[in-house]
Amino acid sequence: LVVHGYRDMKTTTNLYLGSMAVSDLLILLGLPFDLYRLWRSRPWIFGQLLCRLSHYLSEGCTYCTILHITALTVERYLAICFPLKAKVVVTKRRVKAVIGGLWALAFLSAGPFFFQQPDNHTDFSRECKPTLQAVESGLLATMFWVTTFYFILPIICLNVLYAFIGRELWRSNARLRGPNAVLREKGHRQTVKILAVVVLAFVICWLPFHIGRIIFINTQDTRMMLFSQYFNIFALQLFYLSASINPILYNLISKKYRAAAYKLLLPHRATERAFT
Repeated sequence: LVVHGYRDMKTTTNLYLGSMAVSDLLILLGLPFDLYRLWRSRPWIFGQLLCRLSHYLSEGCTYCTILHITALTVERYLAICFPLKAKVVVTKRRVKAVIGGLWALAFLSAGPFFFQQPDNHTDFSRECKPTLQAVESGLLATMFWVTTFYFILPIICLNVLYAFIGRELWRSNARLRGPNAVLREKGHRQTVKILAVVVLAFVICWLPFHIGRIIFINTQDTRMMLFSQYFNIFALQLFYLSASINPILYNLISKKYRAAAYKLLLPHRATERAFT
């Protein structure tokens, strides 16, 4: 709402952040179903379609978020390291097209989590989770490789890009001349700081989720299965925290976002404050 409602908030960076907010909202739609599974794992009363859809939506939005963070970091890398080229290449129209492509790619990649679920209705009436049929169909192997692709590789890519961005910002300190250059550099640093905190929160919140999945895939004995279940409950809490923490981080770090949110939530007080 902040990005949509205020013209000066519709930057290319904020378009990515607004799209990520939609992804986070969709992730939070799955929270009631996960809470129900924790409260009563069986019988599953919501039917086969909702079980498939909840897994599919959760996976698709997970991939969508990491793709957005990666694309946003690439955009910041171009803006800081190749500013003249970025002004031509990075436009709002192209960013919107990229965002649409990221959503399509994420949900296409999550397809196996919808179509490889078992068709046996009795399995779903007992419990909404991968069964022996899912293991035999290759679903868990798919989970492992997709997890690797959509978490480890983007994190490596982000580290490399931030290294280049940090080097360029450090070098630019010696070249700064004039008030416009100083203001531009200050804006870059503020944006990079926000992105760095978002990426750090993402890694902290989602790393246990992916570790828990790998443990689950490779679990064979009863003791490890019990450990996997408790570990995944902890990881699930961090997973949903990651979907709700970003607005708080923006509010703490960005004065511009804080002012726009204040104006959106308390319009009368914001008007009175601006007048006085």
